[in-house]
Amino acid sequence: MTKTAVNIAGIAMKNPVCTASGTFGYGDEFGKFYDISRLGGIMVKGVSAEPWLGNKGVRIAETASGMLNSVGLQNPGVDYFLEHYLPKLRKKDLAVIVNMVGHSVEEYAAAVEKLDGHEGIAGLEVNISCPNLKAGGLAYGTDPKMAAEVTTEVRKRTKLPVIMKLSPNVTSIAEIARAVEAAGADGVSLINTLLGMAIDVKTRRPILGNVVGGLSGPVIKPVALRMVWQVHQAVQIPIIGRGGIVTASDAIEFMLVGATGVAIGCGNFINPMTAVEVVDGIKEWLDKEGVTDINEIIGGLRIG
Repeated sequence: MTKTAVNIAGIAMKNPVCTASGTFGYGDEFGKFYDISRLGGIMVKGVSAEPWLGNKGVRIAETASGMLNSVGLQNPGVDYFLEHYLPKLRKKDLAVIVNMVGHSVEEYAAAVEKLDGHEGIAGLEVNISCPNLKAGGLAYGTDPKMAAEVTTEVRKRTKLPVIMKLSPNVTSIAEIARAVEAAGADGVSLINTLLGMAIDVKTRRPILGNVVGGLSGPVIKPVALRMVWQVHQAVQIPIIGRGGIVTASDAIEFMLVGATGVAIGCGNFINPMTAVEVVDGIKEWLDKEGVTDINEIIGGLRIG
């Protein structure tokens, strides 16, 4: 029997397919289409220590082979998540990875302290693409020292696996990955969205209310693959690969360049069945190729 189970930094999953934070809510909506227990895991929409309202104006814009979003990480806060969403997710047979956000080290610390110790949470994904308000809005994920600082503070406040979600908007993503690994991260998740913008030529104004937003979808896949490959060569901790995955073939490419797991994001908006179709497609590919254990293909890229 073909083995599809993987273990990501101590998070056991029946298959390597997760849903990317911010694209799957907290599982309720997609449960109308299929049993989400068929997935390996869910990365829930990001939660902060206190509720966030998000950005004003237009938040979504379609682009060629992708989309721009400027939602602003709106969420009901950790307390609401624990009371209303986690009890439902505990009933599902999948790994629940909670994405958490903050505008300061203190906010990250407060969020993890509220999340730690609750049954049903398999791990934490820490979004360090948030602006550090104390540093004039510079994103934590663009500076190795700031990324390491957040990692250290989260790591010492929980026994849960800590996965740092890395920004691609940097000169060297491998440098950031090495910094969070040294600070105690158990794994990394990449890539987050690329910065982009869209213009309405009739009004000569930006389409998004926040002017710029995060670009995701198939258009960013080549960049994401390159960065996962670079990080795989730079660190020893496991990687969750993401960025433009809409088919099983896409997912397999990410695993070949070094990802242990994959996350489906924009694909969920294109087709709500995408994630479960990727699960089935991976199994079919493994059987066709005669691969009996999916772990055999991780980092199996052939060069030369």
